[in-house]
Amino acid sequence: QVQLEESGGGLVQDGGSLRLSCAASGRTLSDYVVAWFRQAPGKEREFVSAISRTGIITYYVDSVKGRFTVSRDNGKNTVYLQMNSLKPEDTAGYYCAAGGLSSRADRRRADEYAYWGRGTQVTVSS
Repeated sequence: QVQLEESGGGLVQDGGSLRLSCAASGRTLSDYVVAWFRQAPGKEREFVSAISRTGIITYYVDSVKGRFTVSRDNGKNTVYLQMNSLKPEDTAGYYCAAGGLSSRADRRRADEYAYWGRGTQVTVSS
């Protein structure tokens, strides 16, 4: 079992940048596809991005393509989400997730992932 912890959230102005980190403990993160989800108040948890175990394959929701970049450093057991050109509609709690029954990197449903961090809040002011 792997434990995940997100960090790097905060308050930023419209157009600003943040880099989120998802640090793993308990098991080697390279064993897992890792995904980022976000959830705004009153809304369902939404897929943002995913990265394959080697980092070669990545996926993004259309609304963040060209602005967000997911990457991983398996030597540091950490996955990153670089968020540029942030918009107020990006405001949400951001969660990383890993594991699940499948090893596919194109899974976009929250219930397909077994392990979750507690999240980090991102607030973008207009």
